[in-house]
Amino acid sequence: MPGYLEDLTIRLAAGIGELPEETRNRHVAYLRAAQRPDGGFAGREGGSDLYYSGFALRGLTILGELHGQLADHAAGFYRGRMTGRESVIDFLSLIYGAVLLRQAAGIDIFAASAATWREAVADSLLQFQRPDGGFAKGRDGAASSTYHTFLVLLCLQLIERPVPSPEAIVEFLRGQQCEGGGFREIRASKRAGTNPTAAAIASLRILGGMNAEIRESTLDFLCEMQNDEGGLRANTRIPIADLLSTFTGLLTLADLDALREIDLDHARHFVSGLEREEGGFHGAAWDLSHDVEYSFYGLGCRALLG
Repeated sequence: MPGYLEDLTIRLAAGIGELPEETRNRHVAYLRAAQRPDGGFAGREGGSDLYYSGFALRGLTILGELHGQLADHAAGFYRGRMTGRESVIDFLSLIYGAVLLRQAAGIDIFAASAATWREAVADSLLQFQRPDGGFAKGRDGAASSTYHTFLVLLCLQLIERPVPSPEAIVEFLRGQQCEGGGFREIRASKRAGTNPTAAAIASLRILGGMNAEIRESTLDFLCEMQNDEGGLRANTRIPIADLLSTFTGLLTLADLDALREIDLDHARHFVSGLEREEGGFHGAAWDLSHDVEYSFYGLGCRALLG
């Protein structure tokens, strides 16, 4: 049975496959052109890193174009990052990138690693767990994070290792829900957000911790997040919609079998307005630049919206 990310990749690839060939080709060309000489991909500033490389590989995978010289080149970058001390985000980016390279291009970047590498990764991740059951952003972090708890669950799925104390994690996540129905990122936050809500719902689904009450209150919150632009906002204090919040909100609604609870035509209009003729996407109406991360979100939105 595929894990959450693997299932998501299959779903998005099916949706992308319905787009016109000319549209797909433009985005393939955009992502290919973003690859750096070292084989990795960068954000808007700085050199290649695992975080942005992960989004580029995910985009190329759902477009069916992670293969050949590009994949070989990317594998070289990933092999060069296997000995570093990585954050939870980079752990996930490294492991999922490796999974994509193996599945799409037949390249195993862990082939020369010790047989115990999965146990070593799991042991490292467990250092982030806190007494309340959640996981912090770093080894020295005091507060559990909804988003980083989700990332750790994804990592453990990818390396096929058991989740520690699943009941405690479910209890932590349920405690992150705000009065208005959404979920907060850390306990001290006073406001729920679209993205931590998406992370919480995905985590609860992975752990079997969903119930009808959480579903209904989450739907109420996410429907409130769609604004006059057609996209979804990050939270109630931010008036402008963005592609990240729109993608995570749409995905959560789809996971809850409630995508039609929002105005889908309006959402399509928002996403199409951020798509560049040259390929790639802007992140929001105010965003004059573009990168591989938001381009993945844009592709994901198009796949979910049909």
